[in-house]
Amino acid sequence: MNIREKIIQETEDTPDGILSEVLDYLQYLKVKHQQGMMETALLSETILQKDWLKPAEEVAWQNL
Repeated sequence: MNIREKIIQETEDTPDGILSEVLDYLQYLKVKHQQGMMETALLSETILQKDWLKPAEEVAWQNL
C-alpha cells in the first residue's frame, strides 16, 4: 500500500472536524513548497546572472 492509499484509508473513519484541519495543513504545505521553489529560482537567477552577462554568452545566444 502506497502513502496515498494509506492516507485515504485513514480518512475513511476520521471526523470532518479533523479532516478540515488536515486539509488546511495540506494546503499550507503545498503553498510552502511552492514558495520554497520560487525562492530557490530567484536565488539561482542572481548567481547565474554573472554568467549570463558575459560577452561569450551573448555570442552563443545571438542566433536564437
